[in-house]
Amino acid sequence: MSEPRHLTIPPEFAGQRLDQSLAELLPEFSRSRLAAWIDADRVRVNDAPARRGRKVWGGESVTVSPEPLPAETSHQAQAMALDVVYEDADILVINKPAGLVTHPGAGNWQGTLLNALLHHSPQVAGLPRAGIVHRLDKDTSGLMVVAKTLEARTRLVADLQARAVRRVYWAVARGVWKSRTGEVDAPMGRHPTQRTRMAVLAAGKPALTYWRVLEQYDACAWVECRLSTGRTHQIRVHLAHIGHALVGDPVYGGRDRGPVIFHRQALHAVRLGLVHPRSGAALEWEAPPPDDFRDLITACGRAHAA
Repeated sequence: MSEPRHLTIPPEFAGQRLDQSLAELLPEFSRSRLAAWIDADRVRVNDAPARRGRKVWGGESVTVSPEPLPAETSHQAQAMALDVVYEDADILVINKPAGLVTHPGAGNWQGTLLNALLHHSPQVAGLPRAGIVHRLDKDTSGLMVVAKTLEARTRLVADLQARAVRRVYWAVARGVWKSRTGEVDAPMGRHPTQRTRMAVLAAGKPALTYWRVLEQYDACAWVECRLSTGRTHQIRVHLAHIGHALVGDPVYGGRDRGPVIFHRQALHAVRLGLVHPRSGAALEWEAPPPDDFRDLITACGRAHAA
């Protein structure tokens, strides 16, 4: 991909546009990609910059310096700090900070957890998704488990599907809750018109969240949630569905109007429990919430006291 391609425009191409000629001479690349390279000055004609609409007449010397798409270089190791809570030959448990994207994607092709894992444990390069078996949203902090072997990943995925992995979250959600405990049993799927969102849908996949109010304040509550299933955005969607959107959630909660303001969805994966894929031992970890989350709870308490 990175090696320059040196071409000579054939005489029979006389009168064609440059981008059209290159699309015929280099069929392994799309015309849109070739046009982008021309615009980025990665195509030279007779050692001079070129325009995609330029006419060619045959005999021109053309050099194309390919540049891979971001998605093609996303699975690269990057030296990044990881808060490792537990590690052995089979699994790795980390405390993910808010703001760290789990997988590379549009707008975040580098600097993700996956890139950090490839540097920390190079052997995960041979595993699907570099051993990641479940994800946390970019702005959700807390505990995640990563497999370091194919056998461990297979077992952890099966345990997740069998609901044998215990995942407990702390959230700060809006409103006054009428009871101290409850559940949201509401199927979920992709929003029918807004494809970046999830929604409660009658035809969706089963989704079950258990919740418990730890502390009720004037306009919000500190809530513990336990996932029975693991749908994308499940807690965020389920709590919004029952009228208690997360404080700071820009997608499912709208704009915060006080008395406390938070810069991200107030969600932290506080506890993780699983059966070790090799030894069969029952293991559990707990990660205290980050400073901003603790400050939010303190601010809620102060507002309540006032």
